[in-house]
Amino acid sequence: MKLAIITGGLREPSSTRLLADRLVTAVTRELEEHGEQVEASFVELRPLGHLIMDAMLTGFTKDELESAFRTVADADGIIAVTPAFNASFSGLFKSFFDVLPEQTLSDLPVLIGATGGTERHSLVLEHALRPMLTYLHAIVSPRAVYAATSDFGSRSGAALAERITDAAADFSRLLRACGPRVRRDLADEDLASMQRLLGDTTGVGPGRPTDPA
Repeated sequence: MKLAIITGGLREPSSTRLLADRLVTAVTRELEEHGEQVEASFVELRPLGHLIMDAMLTGFTKDELESAFRTVADADGIIAVTPAFNASFSGLFKSFFDVLPEQTLSDLPVLIGATGGTERHSLVLEHALRPMLTYLHAIVSPRAVYAATSDFGSRSGAALAERITDAAADFSRLLRACGPRVRRDLADEDLASMQRLLGDTTGVGPGRPTDPA
């Protein structure tokens, strides 16, 4: 099973990346206990910042960003983690989803997480991340994980570990219920849509049985 982990941390080292690492470790453990083989790939947004902005301004994407898009599109499940700023996700995190091709997340299970300075920002998961991903037709796992600065390296870290374990168990069940994702050929779908708009009723097109080629 392929997992893609999208992390929007802006600093190095990053507590957002640390939370993402702990989530993918917990999810992998849950899946392997049920006989699943896991392949995890990270999409770090910080090194892609300039490319994401270029794509927003020009409408064109470069190879490195296209590679990140393919990693997400090829996954059976996504773990998406962002830092919280001013009661919402980071601008870089939102911008990546703004330039991600439409339908990439359609029917794709997603586990969401966020980090922040204090617990006061924890609702960012429910009022910002979950609505955005639901709008993009992702299947958002019911239990999300928020980690404040105080959760790392303190006694309260045990509570964070418990939240991660519970969320990973939920997400693992969701992934196993959905199974391997049926990949869609978006290029063929776009071509077919364009042919319909142009009034092509011949039924001839790439990948169709009546294609004379």
